[in-house]
Amino acid sequence: MSKPAFQPSRLPLTPMRTRLAEVEDAEALMAILNPEIIEIVVSLDLVPRTLEEQRAWILEHRTSYVCLVAINEDDELGEAGARGEKILGFASISAFRDKPAYATAVENSVYVHRGARGRGVGERLLRDLITAAEKSGYHSVIARIVGENAGSIRLHEKCGFTLVGTEIEVGRKHGRWHDVVEYQYVVPSSPPRP
Repeated sequence: MSKPAFQPSRLPLTPMRTRLAEVEDAEALMAILNPEIIEIVVSLDLVPRTLEEQRAWILEHRTSYVCLVAINEDDELGEAGARGEKILGFASISAFRDKPAYATAVENSVYVHRGARGRGVGERLLRDLITAAEKSGYHSVIARIVGENAGSIRLHEKCGFTLVGTEIEVGRKHGRWHDVVEYQYVVPSSPPRP
């Protein structure tokens, strides 16, 4: 039986800041992401990332498709990243589709350290990621969320995303079929890009 994807807490908000991910953050990002891949169904990835794959992924997300990390400025909670900073989570944007007409749409992902959930980390990451997407000229941010991930659904709704569809039984993991819900944030008044 899988563990619940989100467990609400009444923990205080954690003082934090965000910055672009660095290659030296690779182990921290793996420590946050890989348990989600292996143990539960918040990601439909099936194979954990290796250190080499994580480093390459970060390098790919140092251009117009960014990855932000949340740095703990309060205590020792988090995974050790570059310069010994404690990383509480990460959020990224990637290409939504390969066709040129989709160039102004991106897909987002947000992952939060299990011990930091309920402390505002996901919201800070997602809001800063939306700002980065807007500054990069993107018009639409798409979130594809495993349907049973209530925490991620609440997070995206809180940050202004709207449900635009449900893909029925499109993923199979841990011997079960999973729906994917699609949420969208449209940047207000963004001018069209060629």
